[in-house]
Amino acid sequence: MGVLSIIFAVCAVLMLVISALGLLRLPDALSRQHAVTKAATLGLSLLIFALMLFVIATGAEVNQVNQSSHMEGSSWLIKLSLLLVFLLVTLPLASHALARSSLSEEAKEDRV
Repeated sequence: MGVLSIIFAVCAVLMLVISALGLLRLPDALSRQHAVTKAATLGLSLLIFALMLFVIATGAEVNQVNQSSHMEGSSWLIKLSLLLVFLLVTLPLASHALARSSLSEEAKEDRV
């Protein structure tokens, strides 16, 4: 499972690099936004899956700051799952809102 976790993490980094290249290379704001949102959503999802696999593979008892209590692997999995759901809901919604705002601004400029 550790090797699979590393593979997912490497794929996540590659997707985030592709996202950054899309931001630099594409011509207009909507194209850039589309590329960045899709690749970043997939990249962050892969990274969270890699962390989930790592937690499962290691048993994930991580020392807290006070060194007296431990977090069990199941609480990490719950937190990572909630983070994944939050990202999968908010990233596309934010992208959609920005695209609509951009289109309405272009329409206003065309009328003037």
